Amino acid sequence: MIDSPEEVTRGAAALIVVPEWHSQRLPRDLDARAEEARGLASAIGLNVVAVHTLRLRQTRAATLLGVGQIEAITPDIEKFGVQLVVVDAALSPIQQRNLETAFGTKVIDRTGLILEIFGERAATAEGRLQVELAHLDYQAGRLVRSWTHLERQRGGFGFLGGPGETQIEADRRMIRNRMARIRRSLEDARRTRQLQRSKRQRAPWPVVALVGYTNAGKSTFFNRLTGSDVMAEDLLFATLDPTMREIRLPGIDKAILSDTVGFVSDLPTELVAAFRATLEEVTTADLIVHVRDIVHPDSDAQYDDVKAILDSLGVNGPQDEREGDAASAVAQIEIWNKIDLADDEQRAVIEELAARRDDVAVISAETGEGVEAARTLMAARLTALHQVQRIYLGYHEGEAAAWLHARGEVLADEPDGDGHVLTVRLDPADAARFARQWLRKAPPTP
Repeated sequence: MIDSPEEVTRGAAALIVVPEWHSQRLPRDLDARAEEARGLASAIGLNVVAVHTLRLRQTRAATLLGVGQIEAITPDIEKFGVQLVVVDAALSPIQQRNLETAFGTKVIDRTGLILEIFGERAATAEGRLQVELAHLDYQAGRLVRSWTHLERQRGGFGFLGGPGETQIEADRRMIRNRMARIRRSLEDARRTRQLQRSKRQRAPWPVVALVGYTNAGKSTFFNRLTGSDVMAEDLLFATLDPTMREIRLPGIDKAILSDTVGFVSDLPTELVAAFRATLEEVTTADLIVHVRDIVHPDSDAQYDDVKAILDSLGVNGPQDEREGDAASAVAQIEIWNKIDLADDEQRAVIEELAARRDDVAVISAETGEGVEAARTLMAARLTALHQVQRIYLGYHEGEAAAWLHARGEVLADEPDGDGHVLTVRLDPADAARFARQWLRKAPPTP
């Protein structure tokens, strides 16, 4: 998918440039950013031979980097035979073209790199369409960057023909047409997903969605809870396509657990738009479980990145007070993962912080430590949404009593004349189903 006159393949030598601006107070550690950029490049099989971290006083419109910085990088390009330079920032088409001229090699920015990873990892038909749409959107403004033949014009018929349309205009028209076809296909997939979602909503089972920064351990935690074998490696964006499995939680007979794509800082807007239909699974969940790599040096910054994307999806409630209250927010808890990688001092601090909160479980998805506590916390948050009702049933209504025992948590069972009164904790949807089916409630308590 890398669009260059020279093909760049897996195993190609790559050099990474990580810029930081003096005028910005970035919440991230520069070395951690460099390590993440290296991980992104390795995720598509690039051989990272050098990493340059640069501090910029200002952004240059033509090249982003200063002349002296370009001259400092060039010797490594020649020394290691670099075929691809990855700039861990957003580049304009002009900056990308000028850097390619200065370095004499292919250049891509952070957005292009993430698009390459998604293009390689998407497994389902819908995922591939979403990635292609994002890639076409990204490329639409960059056609003039590398391909000089696009400036040629197609003439009319014979010598009377006018100048016709340029090749670049024709290619842009082809991209627009292809994007329109993909959007129609994705709209069909979205309608299908809505039908599937409506069926799940009619079912009595709550939906739990795992979210988190890429490589935080979501898929490992998912496998630990479900006994599945979803791909889980120490690799950025190891899994892209959402996966759903049935799980059992304390006091909850059945729940649906959904593993979603990992988030990342500066996630390309093209990808957020293309994957919105998939991310909508998060907005309809009964509980969001935010899995964090709690020992990562940028754990707090990663939390902010995930929260920003959840805010954009509306799962944290209206961001503007005029739009409503926070009642529409989806219930959330945090899972602080990878505690097995912490030293004794770090572990003590993490456990002390977690003990002050009632929405956090500290675990190691790799070893299984704390996973049962996490299951208990998930169940507690789900049942906290349930309604406690007193329901009168005759002794002959065994089917209704069995239904309540299966779908809810029976807190008390008291005899009352020819029947008994059950105090039951029910999901709101189950309470409505029971009312429709049996329409019998306990008489008011005298």
